[in-house]
Amino acid sequence: MNKVITVSRQFGSGGREFGIKLAGALGIPFYDKDLISMAAQNSNLSEDFMRNYEESAPGIFSRTLYSYYQMPMTDQIYIAQSNLIRQLAERGACVLVGRCSDAIVEDSIKIYVHAPIDFRIRRKLTMNTGVSPEKMEAHIRATDKKRKKYYEYYTDKKWGMAENHDLCMDSSLVGIDGCVETALAYIKNLKG
Repeated sequence: MNKVITVSRQFGSGGREFGIKLAGALGIPFYDKDLISMAAQNSNLSEDFMRNYEESAPGIFSRTLYSYYQMPMTDQIYIAQSNLIRQLAERGACVLVGRCSDAIVEDSIKIYVHAPIDFRIRRKLTMNTGVSPEKMEAHIRATDKKRKKYYEYYTDKKWGMAENHDLCMDSSLVGIDGCVETALAYIKNLKG
């Protein structure tokens, strides 16, 4: 396996867990949230600041304020993470989750994991997230909206569209392990 695999996902669909298991099955490195600390080390931005603002598109206020003086911080974070993602891809096969990695590493195997909202709510409620059951749906929808805005701002592509990915899977139908098995079969049968 010598290809980079990029994973995009709806919040709560299990895309991160899928990426971890896929990387383990293939014996290749996995990168997700650790990209933040790695990018912070390679830039002059603090890790706490990057965690707070990563995967956020600039707002109108930041665009007008910074356009005269300097690049918006969200753009600086995106550039730092993009540079790191390219460096990791150049090193060799790995699994990268989120952060527009599918658009940054254009020749990657692009996988999208999704699931119906009810499944995602139930799945997130089994985790210790600190979000109450009454607010979980709103939290999931807000996170997806933020990811969509970020992805579309930095890639000029529509988030979650099948034509942007090589393989799309509904984790509610086959579970995370079934998604891993499907992805492994897909990768095995790729030509070239």
